[in-house]
Amino acid sequence: MIKGLGTALITPFKADGSVDYEALARVLDTQLTGFVDYLVVLGTTGEAATMTETEKREVRTFVRDYVKKSSIINHQSSIPLVLGVGGNNTAAVCETLRTIDLTGFEAILSVCPYYNKPNQEGLFQHFCAVAEASPVPVILYNVPGRTGVNLLPETVMRIWEAHPDKIAGIKEASGNLEQIKHLINLAKGKLLVISGDDGIACEVMAAGGAGLISVASNAYPEDFWHIVHDQDAALQARYAETIKLLFAEGNPVGIKAVLANKGLISNHLRLPLVPASKELQKQLA
Repeated sequence: MIKGLGTALITPFKADGSVDYEALARVLDTQLTGFVDYLVVLGTTGEAATMTETEKREVRTFVRDYVKKSSIINHQSSIPLVLGVGGNNTAAVCETLRTIDLTGFEAILSVCPYYNKPNQEGLFQHFCAVAEASPVPVILYNVPGRTGVNLLPETVMRIWEAHPDKIAGIKEASGNLEQIKHLINLAKGKLLVISGDDGIACEVMAAGGAGLISVASNAYPEDFWHIVHDQDAALQARYAETIKLLFAEGNPVGIKAVLANKGLISNHLRLPLVPASKELQKQLA
């Protein structure tokens, strides 16, 4: 079920730093009417790293219930949900997975441990422990630019071979197209290889990838649905400058500026992130 276009959902905040649930509902409405295939909740784009456990519980419950209610009202199938659950303390991640309520979530997205900089053996053992602890399928998340480590294709396949019933796929955001193609060739369809970069989604899918987990689709869900489902490289190219600007000062700085311009949210982030500079906001506008 985790194929096509997934949106890495933002978490709107108020000026006092609290979660803005009215704004979150507005963002969800645009996603649920914009042909998005699934939502990723409380990932990097959702600023989960600066949220308390209570806040994360409340947000995942709100999103789950809102999506379910919307599907009933609109007489449509409820879109799948993926929950971000990761960290650099293996024992803590596993304890969370053993105790968290994952009702309504199809899978978890689990990022490579950051800061500690484990080697490939450490990454293998970490994700084996995560797979064993998780009651739902696991999507690995490789994003070296944030974590300082690169989960290599051979290690991905080694993790899958150890837990083929639990490892559903990988969000690959290394930006290394040759590495991603090599992984797709090794996987031979055994696990999903999902683009984690808006700007190379068509290239990844042309090589056999299974869609995109997108930041830009928070603001442009219909266009990115066409990019993914029609493999519309020309439309992707039209967004090249926009994508570059979205990440110019970090994520979700850019996408929150765009959503604020659209009137969907207030442009607030949690430290150490700050709103986009005036120059970047002008360029995005």
